[in-house]
This record gives sequence, C-alpha cells and structure tokens, in this order.
Amino acid sequence: MLMLAGIVVLHITTIILLLVAVIDNAWWITDTVSTDLWGRWELTNSAWHYTNLKNYPEEYLQTVQATTVLACIFAILALFVFVAQLFTLPKGQRFTFTGILQLIACLCIMIAASVYTAELHTKETEGGYGHSYVLAWISFVLTFILAITYLILRKKSE
Repeated sequence: MLMLAGIVVLHITTIILLLVAVIDNAWWITDTVSTDLWGRWELTNSAWHYTNLKNYPEEYLQTVQATTVLACIFAILALFVFVAQLFTLPKGQRFTFTGILQLIACLCIMIAASVYTAELHTKETEGGYGHSYVLAWISFVLTFILAITYLILRKKSE
C-alpha cells in the first residue's frame, strides 16, 4: 500500500512539474526578456510587456507546443487509467496500458525539449535556458521512471 501511495504521489508530482513547465514563462531568459512556448515578455521602462513570438520557425514552435500539450494530456490520462486499473485489473496482471501511456507522454516531452534545444535560440548569444526548460527535462526523467515502474508492476493478490 505504501508503494502504491508513493507511485501516485510521484505521478501527481510529475504532472504538476510538467504543467508548470508548459505554462510558466521561462523557457529562454535574458535580463530583459522571458520567453515561454506561447509568447514573449519584454522588460521596457520597468514594466513587463507581452508580445507574440517573432522570428521563430513556426513549424518547430508548433511542434514543441503540440507535443508539450500532448505530454500533459497523456500523463493525466495515465493517472486516471492507473486508478481505474486498480479496481478493474485482475490480480497478478501488469499495468501495461498505463505504462504505455506514460511512455507516450515521455516521448512527447523528449521530442518537445529536443526540438526546442536543436531548433530555437540556436543563434542567440545572450541568455540561457530557464527553469521551465529544466522542469521539462526533469519531467521527462520522471515519466520515464514511472513508465518502467508501471510496466514492471503487477497487481498483488491480497
């Protein structure tokens, strides 16, 4: 029972980290600019102003946006499927479907972060990756660990 609670807490933590990574505006930061997947915040006259993302390759940006949203959807769906499988799965069976959903979420996060790394901000000399970018990679590792755990885990007979 304690292991089950730990898995659920880890899964919820992963979802929260992933949602913060997608929503927060710190994928690329400088002293006067903070960029997320949806827009850009620029500091002018001691006030932050929202602008649209300019000079970004649209196909790569849309790829990153779509895969991060899909990762959130699959991670949340995997949690609901896991809870449903706790009550419906026969004893001794593995949580394969939940593990597959987590692997898909993991793949989506990896694609998003990899495309962002390889295609966006490659020519910029000022600034660096922000905490949202780091959270996305941490979410990738946690979803991978959860996927392997779900694929190995069996429902115990009581």
